[in-house]
Amino acid sequence: MTNRTRTPREPRRRLGEWFPDSEEAIARFRLDLAERARERKGEHKGRVPMAPVVQDLSTLLQGDPVLRMDLTNAIGEARDAGFQLGYSSIDELMGIVDYMMTYAPPFSESSLIHCPLNALLDWPMCMPSGYALFRDPTLNAQLRRVLNFWSGFLSGPYSREHLNSDAPGGWFSPEADAKIGLAQFLCDPDKLYRGFPSWNGFFTRQFKADARPVAAPDDDRIIISACEASPYNLQHDVRLHDAFWIKSQPYSLQEIFTAREAKTARQFVGGSVYQAFLSAFNYHRWHAPVGGRVTHAYVVPGTCYSDAESEGEDPGGLNDSQGYTTAVATRAIIVIDCDDVAIGPVGCVFVGMADVSSCMIEALPGQRVRKGDELGYFQYGGSTYCLIFRPDVVGHFVPQAPFLDDGPPVLVNAHLATAR
Repeated sequence: MTNRTRTPREPRRRLGEWFPDSEEAIARFRLDLAERARERKGEHKGRVPMAPVVQDLSTLLQGDPVLRMDLTNAIGEARDAGFQLGYSSIDELMGIVDYMMTYAPPFSESSLIHCPLNALLDWPMCMPSGYALFRDPTLNAQLRRVLNFWSGFLSGPYSREHLNSDAPGGWFSPEADAKIGLAQFLCDPDKLYRGFPSWNGFFTRQFKADARPVAAPDDDRIIISACEASPYNLQHDVRLHDAFWIKSQPYSLQEIFTAREAKTARQFVGGSVYQAFLSAFNYHRWHAPVGGRVTHAYVVPGTCYSDAESEGEDPGGLNDSQGYTTAVATRAIIVIDCDDVAIGPVGCVFVGMADVSSCMIEALPGQRVRKGDELGYFQYGGSTYCLIFRPDVVGHFVPQAPFLDDGPPVLVNAHLATAR
């Protein structure tokens, strides 16, 4: 491939502070990560084998001619466009991914990278050869194994390297605390690591009692926010099937719930979908938007890094593809049959984006939940969620368009909508 001069682009839309807006900052991160991976390999001189899940990923990519072709071309297309990836081949990329398996993100005021694997794949995934590649089910199954392996590290005690007050990388430093507000969460300042057993323990931290009171707990007509998340979209008259891959990314109910649950999806035809995205610094647990009985609770395995082609070469690190991800990405789906029969079933869809390792469901079918009860949580990574209502159920949504990229979150348990 011949190098060509890349035309200047507007800063990327980086919702939720999962990445810095600056491409230069992310490029520096990739180059630094690559250098550290090379240094570790040199120090060990081959004595430490590659993590088995990364070796399996490498074997898949090198052994499948179509996957090898697509990834090689996607890397080449990104480099040819002038982007600094930190790697030029599949082998080099695998070396960096292997290094990441024992990586816990530090805090940074200027260039925080919450999703390091997404940062590595940021440009190949939205190159012409990358779109089909990152939809491949076999590749995604192996990527999920890699992410779950990394989640195992993040769930263990060796992941607490940056759970301290040391600037600039400590998550308990004054700079980080200004973003997080740790005083509102359950932790013990007198204990080592504030009592958090792991990075994931810190990431899924819980609010203190009454930090997020439930709005109108005795009024079924008041529907609350299931997550601490900034409004992204509100769409009415949704269809059973729609072209979720086009520029407008309309919601396609059967694809969201899956064909196996087509009967469930049909209940919401003509209804409304509210979608919001979670910030890197926000609370990552899910709560019941209404009180009632859980009728469905299941996880749909899906893609990890697939973008909508309709968003073009610069999709903002999955941001602009959030509608599309509801139909294709790994997601947890919980349906609650509301105690108020006029509201009926409410669909709750919690979508794991980018480096999300797992969507953990706690409320199972048959359980009764009160409005505000915990339903589950995300273990690390970028996230978005939807609430889906039947036609003519909601009379008024509190958040109203236009929704701003830097808009404040609707607090979990806060008044989100009012039923008719």
